[in-house]
Amino acid sequence: MAEASIRSEKPRHIVFKGEEELSKSLAKYTADLSEKFVRERGAFTVVLSGGSLIKSLRKLLEAPYVDSIEWARWHVFWVDERVVKKDHPDSNYKLAFDGFLSKVPIPPGHVYAINDALSPEGAADDYEACLRQLVKTEVVKLSKGNGFPKFDLMFLGMGPDGHVASLFPGHPLVKENQRWVTFIKDSPKPPPQRITFTFPVINSSSYIVQVVCGSNKAAAVHNALGTEKTSDPLPAAMVTPRDGELTWFLDEAAASLLRDKASL
Repeated sequence: MAEASIRSEKPRHIVFKGEEELSKSLAKYTADLSEKFVRERGAFTVVLSGGSLIKSLRKLLEAPYVDSIEWARWHVFWVDERVVKKDHPDSNYKLAFDGFLSKVPIPPGHVYAINDALSPEGAADDYEACLRQLVKTEVVKLSKGNGFPKFDLMFLGMGPDGHVASLFPGHPLVKENQRWVTFIKDSPKPPPQRITFTFPVINSSSYIVQVVCGSNKAAAVHNALGTEKTSDPLPAAMVTPRDGELTWFLDEAAASLLRDKASL
């Protein structure tokens, strides 16, 4: 496999020659974790994001994974969602359904989309209430020590500005530390109305994968993974799991400004 692993202190990042190699490795990584959690607890809680992430999961739809994964044990959530109808082109649910979920036998009752009939505030409250009920039934684990839900695997993308989920640079929501799910009405990226997991929920995950491709994101990758610390870090740099593992999956274009080029 055309890849190189780089370890500094934290986090780990893996650089691939291109998105095709990245997607192959991402499929194996996901399938291995699915097997682990299904074996250990009988379920696998997966959090999706929007953007190009769904395309990068396409190898899960091919042999050997499509037939070997225990899809009936998956429970699927979204780290953020646009407050639009589920059939709207901007919907992260539609993106995931069309490109992934409609092609695998995950039970419909295990796919937790937002209530698109509600306001942003109402949708956020409703989604958090759903999560709290799933914690009670032990579908979703609770993080020991901080009381936030602990998902098995969370997929994150990153915008060229360094945003993750719907947590944008300089926005007050990056400092929200009480709620599980909150809402935004003034997103700098359209559409403006969204709901999003907060950083305490994101950082409580057992495994987080940050998938980033393209030269237009190289500056933000360099900022987030560089050694220089700032008082106002990009949201992507605020993904720091408290008791979990973070791995960045990068193509060479996204990693082009990283200082250590020896392993590329």
